[in-house]
Amino acid sequence: MLNMQATVPLFQALADETRLRILALLGPGELCVCDLMAALQLPQSTVSRHLAVLRNAGWVSGRRQGVWMYYRLLGAGAGAASRVAMHHGILAHLEESTTAKRDRKILQEHLAQKPQPGCGEAAADKTAPVKKYRGKP
Repeated sequence: MLNMQATVPLFQALADETRLRILALLGPGELCVCDLMAALQLPQSTVSRHLAVLRNAGWVSGRRQGVWMYYRLLGAGAGAASRVAMHHGILAHLEESTTAKRDRKILQEHLAQKPQPGCGEAAADKTAPVKKYRGKP
């Protein structure tokens, strides 16, 4: 059972539109940071900062696959039953949001154009020329 002090960070993490948008996008399943960036149309640093807040508050968990980070809603651990119930309530509410609908549409378009099977396949192409920084041009 969660005490009141442990509950405060859970709700503080929800006090930001971008974090709510991230939760809505993660509702159906795990996504890479690059997918979230595309859907939210925000830079990596901003998305990662918001994901860190959600992770520290216990809303999401992340896993590394090579250089890519994947995030999903967290459903296990202390207070899991109440957190899952909150997830369902919040996600049901967000489903009706025009912003969430727009984000999902952008995400679907991004995923349809994304090279398979995973993130950064184009970036990992070893045939592309690599430019190295060598000081002043």
